[in-house]
Amino acid sequence: MKPHEIEQLSFQIIDSEAGDHGFSTDQWPVVRRVIHTSADFEWQQMIRFHPQAISSGVSAIRTGCPIITDTNMARAGIRQRDLARFGGTVNCYMTDERVAETAARKGITRAKAAVDVAAPALSGGIYVVGNAPTALLRLIELMEKGTVRPALVVGLPVGFVNAAESKALLLEYDVPHITNVGRKGGSNVAAAVVNALIIKAGDDS
Repeated sequence: MKPHEIEQLSFQIIDSEAGDHGFSTDQWPVVRRVIHTSADFEWQQMIRFHPQAISSGVSAIRTGCPIITDTNMARAGIRQRDLARFGGTVNCYMTDERVAETAARKGITRAKAAVDVAAPALSGGIYVVGNAPTALLRLIELMEKGTVRPALVVGLPVGFVNAAESKALLLEYDVPHITNVGRKGGSNVAAAVVNALIIKAGDDS
């Protein structure tokens, strides 16, 4: 089988096993791609969408907004060639010299420092967190201060320390977001969410 045939068959299997999932026609392609990436049907119960998440994310992609990730793994997993047709870019600041300097000077994590460095590009952009709860917590701090307002926050950090808690805080904010409850997450899942939105932006344009 060719790669696209394998993907289509996988989606058919997911649709069949998911049953009456209750997601909207805009939301389900995102959830389905996350399940496809993780082979985990628990995402049907875990994932959460802000009411404007899909529309805001797709609109931002079509206008060529910057997409910023907390890991290079998430950046590498995003369909940059498809994104390029809209003039968009994907960046990760974790290896930026300013991040290393800021983290050392302030005694904070590089993930948290990377949010500060990325802040000027965040308003109207998409911020993607798949690994570091400290990045999501710092973003929430900046949003609370009114410093930044992203078009969409994909908040899916994974782990045992502050992962679930940071996502619970995100759910309280009236900023478009796609997140989940609990400890699960990951850069691969976060990239899958963005890819689903990029595909939708292309299909609907």
